[in-house]
Amino acid sequence: MTERHSDTCGQRHEHAHGKSKIEEALGKYDSAPSDDSVREAVKKIIAEKVHENDTPEVKKFLMGSIELTTLKTTDSPESVMAFTERVNEFDNTYPDLPHIATVCVYPCFADVVSETLEVDGVEIACVSGSFPSSQAVIEVKVAETALAIKDGATEIDIVMSVGKFLSGDYESVADEIGELKEVCGDRKMKVILETGCLKTAENIKKASILAMYAGADYIKTSTGKLEPAATPEAAYVMCQAIKEYYDKTGIQIGFKPAGGINSVMDALIYYTIVKEVLGEKWLTNQWFRLGTSRLANMLLSEITGEETKFF
Repeated sequence: MTERHSDTCGQRHEHAHGKSKIEEALGKYDSAPSDDSVREAVKKIIAEKVHENDTPEVKKFLMGSIELTTLKTTDSPESVMAFTERVNEFDNTYPDLPHIATVCVYPCFADVVSETLEVDGVEIACVSGSFPSSQAVIEVKVAETALAIKDGATEIDIVMSVGKFLSGDYESVADEIGELKEVCGDRKMKVILETGCLKTAENIKKASILAMYAGADYIKTSTGKLEPAATPEAAYVMCQAIKEYYDKTGIQIGFKPAGGINSVMDALIYYTIVKEVLGEKWLTNQWFRLGTSRLANMLLSEITGEETKFF
């Protein structure tokens, strides 16, 4: 059994000497990086490394890492079906390009995507657990997650209870993540940290370690519903946390920046941060995802050399 899942969900993780296992886990890591050092490191990576990744090959790779997402109030079964059919059509229209990694929708549309999607290897992700606020009792989060999986979700994206984290209730945050991972079983679960609300590198690092320790298979920057969403600085801290966690446990955790990815250059910056901090082992669409829809047409336009509005 891995370190992450070694405790019974819902129990307090107290040791005899009074220090909780959560505190012990956090204590193993450098959980207080300075905001200034992070800013400088990111500035250096962008200045020195991004240009070498501005290639057609990397853009094709990025196309295959996109989680094509529709999370609108106006979504309907008809619109989600049409959205999914574009993914099917893309595979036929551009057979030489990698298909997207994932279709991401609200849980009430899992069955629509499941019945419509024809492309092998494309995951069906559902945001769950009272997305985007995470403000619901655990029983509701568990039920929503279980229903999404029953209806065809192959991946689940949940939001960490940010309010509890900021008030220092790390135990409850970890218990909740662990309980939802139990529901997911072998399906991958992404934990959204909502880094814009965490504000400091120290908070982002702690939340990253906490989420991984509690059962996350991926950590994700943002819901995209609040500003600021993903930032290179948050990505850098999260990737550092993933690397340290991997070095200590041997458990590989995926990374997903989401929200505010407005240009191909934004995507190249995130790719470069992953490459520089985590290395080649993370440069597959199993371990690196991009939560965005607008990027798909931008990448396609650059790859084909003409403005394309396919999605």
